[in-house]
Amino acid sequence: MKYYSTNKQAPAVSYEEAVVRGLAPDKGLYFPERIEALPKGLIGNGKPFHEIAFEVAKRFVDGEIPSAKLQEIVEQTLNFPLPIVEVESDVYSLELWHGPTCAFKDVGARYLSRNLSYFVRNENKEVTILVATSGDTGSAVASGFLGVEGIKVVILYPKGKVSEIQEKQLTTMGQNISALEVNGTFDDCQAMVKLAFNDAELRSKMNLSSANSINVARFMPQSFYYFWAYEQLNDKKKALAFSIPSGNFGNLTAGMFAKRMGLPVDKFVASTNANDVVPEFLQTGIFRPRPSVSTISNAMDIGDPSNFARIQELYNNNLEAIRNDMVGYAFSDDDSRNAMRKVYQELNYVMDPHGAIAYAGLKKWMHENGGQGIFLETAHPAKFGDVVEPAIEAKVQVPERLQEYLKREKKALLIGNTFAELKAVLLG
Repeated sequence: MKYYSTNKQAPAVSYEEAVVRGLAPDKGLYFPERIEALPKGLIGNGKPFHEIAFEVAKRFVDGEIPSAKLQEIVEQTLNFPLPIVEVESDVYSLELWHGPTCAFKDVGARYLSRNLSYFVRNENKEVTILVATSGDTGSAVASGFLGVEGIKVVILYPKGKVSEIQEKQLTTMGQNISALEVNGTFDDCQAMVKLAFNDAELRSKMNLSSANSINVARFMPQSFYYFWAYEQLNDKKKALAFSIPSGNFGNLTAGMFAKRMGLPVDKFVASTNANDVVPEFLQTGIFRPRPSVSTISNAMDIGDPSNFARIQELYNNNLEAIRNDMVGYAFSDDDSRNAMRKVYQELNYVMDPHGAIAYAGLKKWMHENGGQGIFLETAHPAKFGDVVEPAIEAKVQVPERLQEYLKREKKALLIGNTFAELKAVLLG
């Protein structure tokens, strides 16, 4: 299996090189030359989660990691529950926050760290993971890579634009994890990281890789839990929609890969906050990236979603084909607060502000089309207690594993939002 760049100006590479490099030399995202369907009878027949996930993974790894080792990686990645919970009739929450950092990105980060660890096992050189985060990516990556030999992690996050718990998770790990607090937006952080990957001097002096969803081994394992959500449904004959709170669109892209591999999904709902570049594109046909807007669903505050390039590649830039599988809705902070309040008061279920937007998007779709739906609850509500508690007028119980972070001392280096400052820190 070869991986080519979505910009098509760089040579195709092996899976290992795509994972280690992260971003292609022409600034494109790596994309597999083929997406194979899963064996008939595997989906919807009560197979164990690890078995399904292994079958998905091996089609993208294509023998570059031995089967026994890949099986071990999958099992280590998925060693916590990923349940669906019926919130109301035909509406389910896929709870992706049962991992070590209480966010969906635990799956991708754990899988990626174990892939990279395998690939650098015999190297006498250090790999530096450079990652931009709008919240949960950084903590999941820090947890996934903590103490991994031969790998150093540098996390960039926007000053004042992540929650207190998220910031403590980013900045208190220590060991091989370093945090850079950037005086700017997430888009600034992401732009700085992309420039670093394509800087000749940095490339000559460091082995850089990415743990953002631009890395094929970060976004691809997120397809695992779409299959598992489907397996947990009692009625598999009803039309099914997935609603995904969308920022950089890695999660939604993974779902679309799952559909291409045979998962029976009727519609994907791209639910965004005020950063509505993709819903606008689906309506107008014009893709218009712009500076991000700050909202209470901060992990989705992205004005130039990288992974949309993979969606366009998957559908050969055919707008009507994309529209056939995906619809997009944008919601305000008030919409998010109202959804959190309504669902808590009427259904006794607590959502975080990102899951609330996904719930709103799913309800809008189902009101017009019926069927059943699953919305992705991507982070534990306690990570956004300052937003959730006023909305639902109740206290949110903080899991013990999150309480531990709040007791620790923040350690981060404050830098400006220019690539020159980042480069100086990396070379220093």
